[in-house]
Amino acid sequence: MRHITISSHKTGFAAIAVSVLLSACATDQTSRVNNTAGRPTIYEDVKTPSSAAQGIGIESQDIASMTDQMMRDILATPGLADRTPPPRIIVDSAFFTNESSSRLNKNLITDRMRVELTRASRGRLIFVGRHLANMVEAERQLKRDGVTDAGTIGKTKGTAGVDYRLGGRIASLDAAGKSGVVSRYQQITFELLDMENGTIVWSGIYEFKKSAQDDIIYR
Repeated sequence: MRHITISSHKTGFAAIAVSVLLSACATDQTSRVNNTAGRPTIYEDVKTPSSAAQGIGIESQDIASMTDQMMRDILATPGLADRTPPPRIIVDSAFFTNESSSRLNKNLITDRMRVELTRASRGRLIFVGRHLANMVEAERQLKRDGVTDAGTIGKTKGTAGVDYRLGGRIASLDAAGKSGVVSRYQQITFELLDMENGTIVWSGIYEFKKSAQDDIIYR
């Protein structure tokens, strides 16, 4: 009888242990299910490296830094922002080429540069939206066909010609070692060309080099 009692106690202890184990597993599973939403989205300063991942390509802090630098340099160049009448300029990505191994939307650079220059120059530079020429021509045609009136500005014989236009190039040099570390030297050049005689009236360069154990995918 004593042997049977001990066996019964062992069986009871085993059942309790299994019950506790199953309860812990269920709690752990519930915890994982409740955490599937992940952490909430957070806003980050575009002028600082991302907390999610950092690669060797051109990132938001690079774009903000280079466009700020180019804007200040253009405004400080004699004969540009102090001319009368103000010069007309095109700043877009049409002649801004990407020859680097970095995947990048070039408009991120030229759009920010144009917007910041427009705001900072306060009328000392006039920017022509040639990238929106189709929209302008459609409206001009409506006016000349009599579908709309001439507006408050009035009609002109042609759209605005320009004095200077932005050109430039994004280039890179990559290196990879046996250790798995990859590095990239990035060089971005900017030039303003006189659109009548082809001379370069301003140029700027932005360069940096990054290294990382593993690069990330840019989209």
